[in-house]
Amino acid sequence: MRIVQLSDIHVGSLFIQQAFDSVVDEVNKLQPDAIILTGDLTDEGILPQFEKARKEIGRFDCKEIIVLAGNHDYRHTGYLLFKKFFPSKSVYEFADTVILTLGTARPDRDEGEVGYRQNQWMEKTLAKYTDKVKIVAMHHHLIGIPDTGTDKIIILDAGDTLRTCLQSKVDLVLCGHKHRPWIWSLGPLEIAYAGTASSSRFRGFFENSYNIIDVENGKASVDIKIVGKKRFPLVDLVNRYKPFLET
Repeated sequence: MRIVQLSDIHVGSLFIQQAFDSVVDEVNKLQPDAIILTGDLTDEGILPQFEKARKEIGRFDCKEIIVLAGNHDYRHTGYLLFKKFFPSKSVYEFADTVILTLGTARPDRDEGEVGYRQNQWMEKTLAKYTDKVKIVAMHHHLIGIPDTGTDKIIILDAGDTLRTCLQSKVDLVLCGHKHRPWIWSLGPLEIAYAGTASSSRFRGFFENSYNIIDVENGKASVDIKIVGKKRFPLVDLVNRYKPFLET
């Protein structure tokens, strides 16, 4: 199974049309089984941006497009528009994989929250799946990432959410929000972050990118694809890491 994770396209003043056009061409050639957009489709959560975002996302040739909201999408009552433009469900089942989505965005707040009820729901839902790769997708980041500034805009109950993921034997968590591709490993749990696919708001990594997840033989592997350039394992980015300001 192949999944493409796009994040933080930010339709608005910082949206790069040429980059998104390249993303559409590249992703359609990959023929993924699912595309996950982990939030911040718009920059300000206003109607014209949602209209354009839906039009642009409609260019993907994929049967299962999973769309999550980010904190930017929930600005200016955008939480009402998001539900209109991108109705979705919370559980997606495939032959060897199950994908759960968590809503972490809250109206007019930059920080995220999963909440007790969603954590309880996630634990009960994932207990039903014992023979599938378990993937959880959300917008906000669970653990801080280098070269991205302050971490006050995080999931407020990140510890409880991490505990639930570990107890539920989640294999992979997909996050966006920080515009910085990265991957952390917590024992059997991997947490992969996508960069910005099509905006000029970069942090620590100054190219548009997205993630490609291949599920095979009960294991999920994550590659980063730089738009218009090469693809390589996301962990290589971590292994070759040097601080941006290092000379």
